Amino acid sequence: MGFRYNIDMNREIELLAPGGDIDSIKAAIVAGADAIYCGLDSFNARNRAANITLDDLNGVVRLAHKSRCQVFVTLNIIILESELPAIFRLLNKLVNTQIDGVIVQDTGLFYLLDRYFTTLDVHASTQVTTHNKGQISFLSKLKATRANLSRELNLNEIRELTDAAHEKSLLTEVFVHGSSCIGFSGLCYISSLHGGNSGNRGRCSQPCRDQYKKTRVGVDYPLNIKDNSAFSDFEGLVDTGVDSLKIEGRIKKFHYVYTVVDSWRKQIDSFLQSSQERVDGSDLYKVFNRGFSDGYLTGDINKNMFIDNPRDNSVKHFTELKGYAEGSASDEEIQLVKQEIYDTKTDIITAVAKKIEGLSVAKIPLYITVFGERNSPLKVTVKTPDSSLEYFSESTLVDAKGYCVDRKNIEKSFKGLNNATCQIEALNIEPLQDNLFIPFKQLNVIRNQILSYFNGSKSPLAPVEKPRLQKQPPLQSRAMLSVLISDEKDLGLCEETSAEIYYQLPECIHSEYDRLIELFSNNRSVIPWFPSIIIGEDYAAAVRLIEQLQPEQIVTNNSGVAYVAYEQGISWVAGPHLNTTNSFTLLSLKEEFGCSGAFISNEINKMQTQQIVRPADFKLYSSIYHPILLLTSRQCLFHQTTGCEKESMDEHCLPDCKRAVSIINLKESTFLIDKQRGGYNSMYNSINFLNTEILNDLPDTFSSFFVDLREIKTKTKIKTEAGKDKAAVVHAFENLLAGEVGSEEVLAQMVHPTTNGQYRKGL
Repeated sequence: MGFRYNIDMNREIELLAPGGDIDSIKAAIVAGADAIYCGLDSFNARNRAANITLDDLNGVVRLAHKSRCQVFVTLNIIILESELPAIFRLLNKLVNTQIDGVIVQDTGLFYLLDRYFTTLDVHASTQVTTHNKGQISFLSKLKATRANLSRELNLNEIRELTDAAHEKSLLTEVFVHGSSCIGFSGLCYISSLHGGNSGNRGRCSQPCRDQYKKTRVGVDYPLNIKDNSAFSDFEGLVDTGVDSLKIEGRIKKFHYVYTVVDSWRKQIDSFLQSSQERVDGSDLYKVFNRGFSDGYLTGDINKNMFIDNPRDNSVKHFTELKGYAEGSASDEEIQLVKQEIYDTKTDIITAVAKKIEGLSVAKIPLYITVFGERNSPLKVTVKTPDSSLEYFSESTLVDAKGYCVDRKNIEKSFKGLNNATCQIEALNIEPLQDNLFIPFKQLNVIRNQILSYFNGSKSPLAPVEKPRLQKQPPLQSRAMLSVLISDEKDLGLCEETSAEIYYQLPECIHSEYDRLIELFSNNRSVIPWFPSIIIGEDYAAAVRLIEQLQPEQIVTNNSGVAYVAYEQGISWVAGPHLNTTNSFTLLSLKEEFGCSGAFISNEINKMQTQQIVRPADFKLYSSIYHPILLLTSRQCLFHQTTGCEKESMDEHCLPDCKRAVSIINLKESTFLIDKQRGGYNSMYNSINFLNTEILNDLPDTFSSFFVDLREIKTKTKIKTEAGKDKAAVVHAFENLLAGEVGSEEVLAQMVHPTTNGQYRKGL
């Protein structure tokens, strides 16, 4: 792939570093980070990191700002309805700090920030999976100020999206170093289904790094890919116009953060000063890594992006550097390499610990002295290790006639100075004469002036109460049935049922364009169902298709396509993989984008669903039968399973390849890897989801119940008198919705085996 380079040497490039704990934050600062992203102990997508407390945050911000380093707080998970009061309490505190932005995934949270917390700069998390221009427009309408682009994009795609973002006054950032996921972020549910640890809730248990039973090609870790490193692609990255280079690693230790940030700082500075890349990236191998790849970035998605070992690759790397052929090094030689690496890491840890030992995030100690004599203003001096301030009362002190300015009243007024930022270490009132008076409110004025100074001269914002949403009356009409197909031979269902029929478009819409236009033109009642991932020319084709067809309605799992429907005035429904879990997401979709209805996330249970408030004139959808998608990947998942004759993916792989294989982990759980023609590689649970309980649990909530009859070859089998007659299955579900006695038992026999574990467990 050829790239053009046209570099503006005067523009700034932000280096954005991870801060999983206080020491890592300090290490990032001394290594030269321009900004740090860190999570609090709730509402962030790295629950396994140490994270920081709200009390720590002000000290972190103060320390970072001294070094001209910004601080962004991660709130990048989907929000449950029951958590909305807590998120309001947290946001009410964050708006009164000096943080430089918040990082967000949940559409409802974008909506709340835009409506009620406008002083906070809002960034779109990688969990939003931003990969097409429509999504940039969607985020712009949500008032995001920057977008973290999908990790799977190449340089040309990054440039295209960055140009689109800049037209909307958005900044862009990309991950340039650290762990990389096998699946698109925000669309991976494997950890959620198998263990209850949702990646969309910051609890991913990384099952993609697990060992599986040896595959046909002799691989033990078939989903494990190398770490991302764009170190040698720096010039190309700069040329894309991207604004921020982001390092992954909020679970990593401080010596790792320092080493990686320091290497990238030197790379950026060297290039901008001399137009030369700093080619020596050897330090990056001295800390944890799984080997490195830039395959996504260069557009060469190849089998060498995988590594059959999820642990530290440093020993293997330095053994090879010494010239040993694979497997030829003796135990003694390998032990020598291990000792050298251990000594090097020890030296790094010691050196970095020394660099950060003098840095403190403790509260600012205040040493306050109060001066006062008759007929003079009250004077208050505040000294800290870094400043000396003076404040005066508006009126002069007079003889007291009851109430007087004494220690008790001064302490009462100034107690607000003991907060998350400051702590009164000493209060000296000896220079204050006895029995003098000024109005108590003037003490409060001085206190507020002191608070304002240590809060960046910002006036404290009053807390915002969570708005109460009006519940809609229960639905009176019976819920209808909707059915998803993906094969033209199933279009005959339109003649055999009154159910709405959705047709799944492939991810490679571009190569299938003419066929799709003909299909929907000849079947106007069939509703287009758009997938989650639509990149580049396929997104452009999706836009053309909508403009040409002008369908009455679409269902989309991609927010970029949603934005096109909104612009075209076409009714659209938010699909299940837009991860809708709260009322304000529904409100945002309706008010901001003209959405007519939404699927509720498959990850939540009865109670979590029941708490959601449906907007007026808005339809809710629930999927009651479907193959359970676990992840979607831009990588080929057959390299490491059955093998593939191609070293790299090419333009024929997406439209032409159709394959399937199962892998089994060491806990005997089976997963289906499925590649449909026209689609990306996906992984599914071995058995399908069937949930008939929800019809009785929430009978007046949903306008439509959904059934996915695509032919994904899981272990779930459909048995009818006519063999695999989908019409019989549809009629069985229609009978269920009609409340026919015994219909639930008929379905259980017809479709087997199944699970509804996600619905019972929830998030």
